Amino acid sequence: MTNIPREAVDPELALRQHAAYAEALAGAGLRVVHVAEADELPDGPFVEDTVVVSAGRAVLTRPGAPERRPEVESVAVALRGLGLDPAAITEPGTLDGGDVLQVGDTVYVGRSARTNDEGIAQLARLLPGRRVVPVDLRGVLHLKSAVTALPDGTLIGLPDHVDLPDLLVPAEESGAHVVPLGGDAVLMAASAPRTAAMLEARGLAVVTVDISEYEKLEGCVTCLSVLIDS
Repeated sequence: MTNIPREAVDPELALRQHAAYAEALAGAGLRVVHVAEADELPDGPFVEDTVVVSAGRAVLTRPGAPERRPEVESVAVALRGLGLDPAAITEPGTLDGGDVLQVGDTVYVGRSARTNDEGIAQLARLLPGRRVVPVDLRGVLHLKSAVTALPDGTLIGLPDHVDLPDLLVPAEESGAHVVPLGGDAVLMAASAPRTAAMLEARGLAVVTVDISEYEKLEGCVTCLSVLIDS
């Protein structure tokens, strides 16, 4: 768990930022599908935590925070609308999608306050074609709070929080969070301008979005979407 002081969130600004985030995905040529609104589930925008999709296989999670488990059903409905028949993590396993980082055929899964060993073991059984690698964390909520991957598979992350080899260290903490948009394009938070410049120097096309209201809640650019290959 973490102990980040909470700042007040501006709901109207959060809505505008979410719309701009969706527009950035659409602008990259991705089809954006929204999960049904659920005002009674305040963490609902962090849709990444509710499902893992790998090689066309969808696995509904069982979030480690019990109050977040009702979010999974609306995501299941959206997945079925896309023609997917999701499997599911079951009790006593817990798994948050924010703890799952896919790099090629390897699936790194963070051991965290939200994801336990049983959840990791179930995910491995449900993804038999993937190499599932548990990763210990220090001082972050989720694995992808500390590390994500560039389009070429390079891991970009924070060595104070995770032990993985050959990490590219970002200039800002939020620079550890990237969403691949296809080709050499990535989506990043506007709060990491020096890391964006660093990645552009590596030949990447960087799209930035302001997600300040979600960052106040320990969210990042990966949290707000789930990428599904067509």
